[in-house]
Amino acid sequence: MQKESKLTVGLGARAYDIHVGRGLIGRADDILGDMLADRHVVIINDAAVAPLHLPALKAACERACRRVDSLTVPSGEASKSMPALATLLEDILALGVDRDVVLVALGGGVIGDLAGFAAASLLRGVDFIQVPTTLLAQVDSSVGGKTGVNAAAGKNLIGAFHQPRAVLADMASLDTLADRELRAGYAEVVKYGLLGDAAFFEWLEANGTGVMARDDAALAHAVTTSCQAKARIVEADEREAGQRALLNLGHTFAHALEAVCGYDGTLLHGEAVGTGMALAYDLASALQLCTGQDRGRVHAHLAGCGLVTRLADSPAADASNDQLIDIMRRDKKARRGQMRFVVPRGIGNSFVSDDVPEETLRTVLDDSR
Repeated sequence: MQKESKLTVGLGARAYDIHVGRGLIGRADDILGDMLADRHVVIINDAAVAPLHLPALKAACERACRRVDSLTVPSGEASKSMPALATLLEDILALGVDRDVVLVALGGGVIGDLAGFAAASLLRGVDFIQVPTTLLAQVDSSVGGKTGVNAAAGKNLIGAFHQPRAVLADMASLDTLADRELRAGYAEVVKYGLLGDAAFFEWLEANGTGVMARDDAALAHAVTTSCQAKARIVEADEREAGQRALLNLGHTFAHALEAVCGYDGTLLHGEAVGTGMALAYDLASALQLCTGQDRGRVHAHLAGCGLVTRLADSPAADASNDQLIDIMRRDKKARRGQMRFVVPRGIGNSFVSDDVPEETLRTVLDDSR
């Protein structure tokens, strides 16, 4: 039986625990205890997740709460939008909620971001709990309080920092996850090794196939190690004034790739991040900041796990350099019109730069086609 673990994100009065284990959804009342007692809970879930996990979560909440309601949102990145947010807020308000309400996000990163932003906005801020059911959400988006929706101009350009009260990462929810979604989430796991933990990346090189094969022990180690890394970074830099920006490794590229694909499901966020990280190492190699050996290891590992490492093989392959660069200039990480990249010096060592020559960037994009 897989051992449960509990990690704390230390943010003073707003500290919260990340629970990692198997069968947590059905025991939410025991785990969350006083947080749910005699309160009105509204579970926000997506259409694909509802039949799989909503009954168990709802039953658990009903054992502790005064009232439990659930609202279902269409699956997919298209639900991370202002129209979807407006509809969700009106639907929540129609339930007659007050400031004692707790929103519970049951689903992947889209639901977590949308429900979290709804919680930040509703009645000027109410409690919410993350119950992530995808690997990507468990290791990344459910932790750290970034919430928001996409805009026509780019990804995650509208949002707020709003920390959850707790995170329940139930490993059992990954049993029903599609292989494609698991691969997409694995890209974010790899990111933590590339950022500051070369030993973890070495472990992934040896055990990544076990993670992808859903081996319980390998998955639990990958999720726990990733959450530990994210928690420490968030504690040091909650609002991304410095160190937390490193978590955007590959994301300047990735957000541009997602935008040109129109958030229609042809390119998942994690898939874009996988390609973006490969491009980040291409860029670092072109700038002579990391070795060709490190670049090769990263490409080989990502490709070996089924992730696309070349722009030529991406659904965004037809986008021009001008299109991609224009979106990068409007990315939320940009400053004074300057594109900002997380640039690797090697495996386990990266820094943030807004001084990447556009000519070099164009060469990297061309070489990846």
